[in-house]
Amino acid sequence: MSVMVAGSFLVACSASAQRLEPVASGFRSPVAIANAGDERLFVVEQRGRVQVLVNGEVAADPFLNIQDRVTSGGEQGLLGLAFPPDHAATGRFYVYYTDSNGNTVVSRFTASGNSADPATEQILLTQEQPYRNHNGGQLAFGPDGYLYVGLGDGGNGGDPHGYGQDLSTFLGKLLRIDVSGDMYTVPGSNPFVGQGGVRHEIWAYGLRNPWRFSFDSATGDLYIADVGQNAWEEVNLQPAASPGGENYGWKVMEANACFEPRQNCDTSGLVAPVIAYPHGGEWGSSISGGYVYRGPSAPGLVGAYVFADYVSGRIWTARADADWEPELLLESGFRISTFGVGANDELYVADHQGGVIYRLVDLP
Repeated sequence: MSVMVAGSFLVACSASAQRLEPVASGFRSPVAIANAGDERLFVVEQRGRVQVLVNGEVAADPFLNIQDRVTSGGEQGLLGLAFPPDHAATGRFYVYYTDSNGNTVVSRFTASGNSADPATEQILLTQEQPYRNHNGGQLAFGPDGYLYVGLGDGGNGGDPHGYGQDLSTFLGKLLRIDVSGDMYTVPGSNPFVGQGGVRHEIWAYGLRNPWRFSFDSATGDLYIADVGQNAWEEVNLQPAASPGGENYGWKVMEANACFEPRQNCDTSGLVAPVIAYPHGGEWGSSISGGYVYRGPSAPGLVGAYVFADYVSGRIWTARADADWEPELLLESGFRISTFGVGANDELYVADHQGGVIYRLVDLP
């Protein structure tokens, strides 16, 4: 069921039983949080560094520093980080960044312990960006072991080139690639393999700016939070059993509302979001997608999808068994750029402006 929340409606909720506990501070514009399957936590700084927390302390030296090759500012920068299941054996990991030409790059690096040599970079994928916004930025390994890559529609406003619905480009898409070899290959089960004039890497399309997406660690379901244009923010749900190929509607639709044309748009074949909320008021205007909570520190939230808005600083939960109606969890008071999980499924939150990483926990 898709939930559209009326613009004048304020989410009602009881007093929250959770709080945000500071974990580490001093980061410069943190935009992503990741784990490598062990006790370490990795924090991506937009300007081009990855910091590592070891036993709860920030290491003296960055895990990776590629500031010399990253363009940063606005929606550009070092934006994503993912560790494959075999990282402990191979040292490999993957990053998503904006290069000196303003283009999107997905690269592989190799680490030794808590340090990665920038000289080990292998560029796997490059996408020219026509504008400076809607860069996407998320990387994540799915339960199938493939790397998923989220790209925005190329920017400006209103998708002027129609990239969201254009299957010949990576822009406005979610990609799925196999990075187990020296470079990447396209999984034979990708939905558009064998079709002419189509990028076979595409897993899903019709996205405006899928800044953050995540897999439910228990079910494998995929949650894609797509930043909207002028009216709506949305969360799309792809079940774990999906064969891919979903069209999430942009720019025919913005969430459940017609965008082009403004009325009587053709919605056949489009997948509606499960959550949509309006701009303004108590909501905000830029969704920061989160995770289905599976951690040990807030048992009452297990099974709830936790997400936030960058502008309002509010954090909500939503559940399938409650028709995905958002429930206000916390008013953080800061700019939430991203969520992340540790190896034990603890849920972390980044304050982009304050440079602090928090953990979501129950009140004592």
